[in-house]
Formats: sequence, C-alpha cells, structure tokens
Amino acid sequence: MTESLGSFPLPDHPLLATWASALNDAGYWATLMDAEWRIVFVTDELLLSHRDMGAALPPPIGAHFLSAEWREFNETALGSSRSSEDLRASFLDTGRFVLAGTPGGREQLRRVLEPQLASFVDQLQPEELPDVWINRQRFKTAGAESLARTMWLRIDDPGGERVGVCMMAKPMAGMSHLARAAATADLTHLERMSVVDAPARHPAAILMADLEASSPLARHLSTAQFFAFGRRLVRAADRCVIDAGGIVGRHVGDGVVAYFLAETTGSESAAARGCITAARLLRELLPDIAARSELSDAEISFRFGLHWGATLYMGRILTAGRSEVTALGDEANEAARIEACATNGKMLASKSLVERLNGTDADALELDTRQTKYAPLADLATATDKARRDAPSIAVCEL
Repeated sequence: MTESLGSFPLPDHPLLATWASALNDAGYWATLMDAEWRIVFVTDELLLSHRDMGAALPPPIGAHFLSAEWREFNETALGSSRSSEDLRASFLDTGRFVLAGTPGGREQLRRVLEPQLASFVDQLQPEELPDVWINRQRFKTAGAESLARTMWLRIDDPGGERVGVCMMAKPMAGMSHLARAAATADLTHLERMSVVDAPARHPAAILMADLEASSPLARHLSTAQFFAFGRRLVRAADRCVIDAGGIVGRHVGDGVVAYFLAETTGSESAAARGCITAARLLRELLPDIAARSELSDAEISFRFGLHWGATLYMGRILTAGRSEVTALGDEANEAARIEACATNGKMLASKSLVERLNGTDADALELDTRQTKYAPLADLATATDKARRDAPSIAVCEL
C-alpha cells in the first residue's frame, strides 16, 4: 500500500471502533459512517483495492456520504464517473435513509449535499434504514468496470439508537465461485502478482521449461492418465516457482514459464538464485511425478532454459476467462531459444543470469561463477535453427 493509502485509525466511538477492527481483521471491503453519515473508517482491503483502481490519495475521512467531496473522490481517484441520471437514481435510492437520519431534515441535508443533488431533495420520501439493506454499485479494478453487491448494516447501541452504518461490498460473484477461484491460491504469490498489475519494465530472471516428447507420451497413456500427469506436473512446477520466490507465468501445453523479479526477491542476485533453485526443485520432483503417474524416469525429460531479462515489459492479463502474467521483449524470446536447445533433460543458463549471482548466493547454489565456462548458443550440438538465427551469440552453460 502506498504511504498516502496507509491504514486509518479506528473511529473514536467505541462501538464503531469494534466494528472497524473486526471488519479489518476479517479482510472485508467495508466503509463505516457515523450517525450523521460522515465517513469515519475504510478497511485496509478496500484501501488496497482503491490503490489497484489507481487512487493516489486516501478517501476523505469526515466527509458526508453524499457530499461533493466524497463524489469527487469516487470520480477522480477511482475513475467511477456516472451520468446525471445515474447520480439521481443512486441518490433517490439511498437518500431516503439519509434524510430520515438527518436531524435538521431537508434543509440540513441540502447544506451538506453537492449542488448537483440538492435539487432532488424534495423528491425524497424519508424512510428509516432497516437493519439490513442490499443494493448494487459499480466499481473499477484491474482496468475493468464491474458490479458489486453492497450490504448496508445499521449499527445500533444497546439502547437501540443508531450510532452508525456499515457499507460492506463484495463482487457480484457468489461465494461458491470466489471460493473455487481462490481455494488453491497462494496469498504470498497474489501479493507478488500485484506488482505487475500495471504493465511496466521489470528486471527479472526468466525460467522456461518444457516436456520433451510429449506426443508419444500422450499416445502411450490413456487420456485420463495423461490429464492427471499434466495436472501433477503443473501443480508441482507452480509450487516450485512460488516457494523459490517467483511469479508463475503462462502455461502453454506442457510448458512452464516463470519470472523472478529483483524488486520482489530483494535483489538481482536473489532473483537469479530463485530462478535456478526453482528449476532444480522441479527437476528433483520429476521422478516422483513419474512414479505417481505409473511412468518410468526415462519417459519424462524436461528442457530448462534460464535467462536474465534486464528490460522485460511485464504485465498481468485479465479477461473474462483467465488471469495470467506475461512478459515481452527480446530477452523473453532469447529464453525460449535457450530452452529449445536444452534437449535430453539439460538445464542451460545464460551468462547474463549466472553472473548476476553474488558470492553468497553462488555458494548457496554450490556454483563457482569464477570458473564457469560458457559457449555461444550457436556452437551447441543441440542448437536449433531458430537459436542460430535469433540468438547465436548468447553465452550459456549447463547447470
């Protein structure tokens, strides 16, 4: 979270403070208002979503829920501008409850309203806010506009007097869908992925790996067996990448792509170390994956290509059907060429990657980078035509 979007202090009112603390601990999107409909608290999770929507400034604590200041925040900071008709409909929907809870009635409400809404006050019919009320609101995140269900909860003190309102939102998707989407997600990995939500250049180590001779293997196994094998392989690969500090990239067929960013691992050396570690971890797991799939070790051979990308242009692609991280640039193409040359289960790493390692990380990997010998990709007996054409001078070594 940016410094300007840091956590808010708890409200002064003890009951609202209790609500704020509980909502924050539970990780909800929620906004709390006091008895006079002034914003007194926004949960950390909602602030994080505000950041993802592009907000650079915090919500205006103390502003009235229907004030010009609050609408300006939503339009300017969150990019959720609405037509005059949408504003009117929304105001008439919620304004009836606000009017009923405004001691000075219509005149006092007019004084706090933005001018665009003041003319609609006479159309309101005051109505007490029920214990629970649900409506829909639009929001923007990850560059897309969507709908959220918003649940309004009346907060009363032990004497039955309203002391505040909780506005708690969630995406329109039901919890069964959200649970399936997030059930196996690694929370640390999700945090790493947020770094590349907005496309930009990032120095990173690149890991590309692919299963050799997958077509004969697919013919040898039943479809169900081959699917189970592929699922085991992908899950193991992703786990190795995540445990080594990386970000999982796209999966194409039997291929694995991952990125290890200097900014999330701590340094370029740490990123290079994480890349090599993940590749080694996956290679060590291959015999177990083979055994569980009723295959011999000889039937599974993986090519590994490791490279450094100093100017990778990385970003997250979100569509209605998928979410993935991808990278573009010459170095991404070079990594693919290195991987294609690593036949017979080899692991080839570029000189630019290996020489990112400092002494401590090299020792941890048991590599003597001062004595490592390299060869141009074009000189390898396994060099492909594309490698000789696109990346002939890339220096590599076998790990």
